[in-house]
Amino acid sequence: VPSKMLGMWSLLLLWGLATPCQGLLEKVGTLARIDKDELGKAIQNSLVGGPILQNVLGTVTSVNQGLLGSGGLLGGGGLLSYGGVFGVVEEISGLKIEEITLPKVSLKLLPGFGVQLSLHTKVGLHGSGPLGGLLQLEAEVNVSSRVALGVSSRGTPILVLKRCSTLLGHISLLSGLLPAPLFGVVEQTLFKVLPGLLCPMVDSVLGVVNELLGTALSLVPLGALGSVEFTLATLPLISNQYIELDINPIVKSIAGDVIDFPKPPKPIKVPPKEDHTSQVVVPLYLFSTVFGLLQTNGALDIDITPDLVPSNVPLTTTDLAALVPEALGKLPPDQQLLLSMRVKEAPSVTLQKGKAIISIPTNIHVLSYHPKGTPEALFELNAVLTLNAQLAPSATKLHLSLSLERLSAKLASSFSHAFDATRLEEWLSDVVRVAYVPKLNVDLGVGIPLPKVLNVNFANAALEIIENAVVLTVAS
Repeated sequence: VPSKMLGMWSLLLLWGLATPCQGLLEKVGTLARIDKDELGKAIQNSLVGGPILQNVLGTVTSVNQGLLGSGGLLGGGGLLSYGGVFGVVEEISGLKIEEITLPKVSLKLLPGFGVQLSLHTKVGLHGSGPLGGLLQLEAEVNVSSRVALGVSSRGTPILVLKRCSTLLGHISLLSGLLPAPLFGVVEQTLFKVLPGLLCPMVDSVLGVVNELLGTALSLVPLGALGSVEFTLATLPLISNQYIELDINPIVKSIAGDVIDFPKPPKPIKVPPKEDHTSQVVVPLYLFSTVFGLLQTNGALDIDITPDLVPSNVPLTTTDLAALVPEALGKLPPDQQLLLSMRVKEAPSVTLQKGKAIISIPTNIHVLSYHPKGTPEALFELNAVLTLNAQLAPSATKLHLSLSLERLSAKLASSFSHAFDATRLEEWLSDVVRVAYVPKLNVDLGVGIPLPKVLNVNFANAALEIIENAVVLTVAS
């Protein structure tokens, strides 16, 4: 019975020399805490879904035509060819690496230092023996690599292979006959050949992981508003359970100008991360910036005419006269009204105690509306809309859905007589709910972008609203 072969590759990933902050985020950037399980998955998936293992086999069989024999590395002029020290090798024909079992990935994070990664595998070699018939061998391999963390020209984290060495373990003869002298030759040959075959495979794995790390720091479009560019604020930090990335979101207008809205004066108190979970902390700054872009682009402005509201929501001078008759002057009844809403200041966003509240200050100009004529101004209100935001995560963004909680209004000016504007608040609330809030929700379809780190999907994440931030947590 052949013995079970387990090879091990150990990688030391030098991520950083500090440990993550203990529950206090000193910056307003996006914080990503990626559990070690996710790093293991990324490495495992790079071996499952990609051609890395197949490329190793292809290199040996198609280019080298086997390790031994006339077309192999060691035959026909090779290191151990006829006339060399081990001329007897010619008796073995076309020994090739035919299979590498999918490695099992396990890793350990070293706080303040790096990652120890182990990949367990089987290597199978097939060829023709000196007496004919199929020759099958299995070998244990231990590949040790040292990998340093650098920063690419794009400013993304990048893992660079610095050193790689292999230690060949036990070799088993599974089938065929191989005399002891030839067995020793094969063993020495594998000692020389396997590093050149397996170390490039480690480099290929790192290349795939680097691509995944790079996608976290990328340009995310915000529709017609502009874009968010995620950049690395500091070197990655590491604890015994997760890797922490402090990501700086740079928001740009559609013209490419950097938008810098006020940041919270206090640092964010981030709740501790449980084992086998990953977190993304979305700061208040990103919410404020998206609403600020909506305001500067005029997307929060609207002209509400009767065709934008259902028939059960009144929008005529007759309906207005029942509430504030002194505001109409000598206008006849049954004339249509136009509500022109203009937002001249950036909305304020409040995140705390499980709630997300949006406050939009707006000027509401109320005019009599003549579809084919010139609107006639009646009065102007200073109003504040207070809206609740329901948050729902997807794989790439936080979605917002607004609902009006209350509307407060004060009279700014009137072309007739002064009146108490609070009498209009209920009516205005009805109009805003049916005509304005749906428009806001369409404009907010851009959402709040999330960084994508190692393909971690936060679509089904648990969501917690804390002071000045939203925390998404997903099980590994």
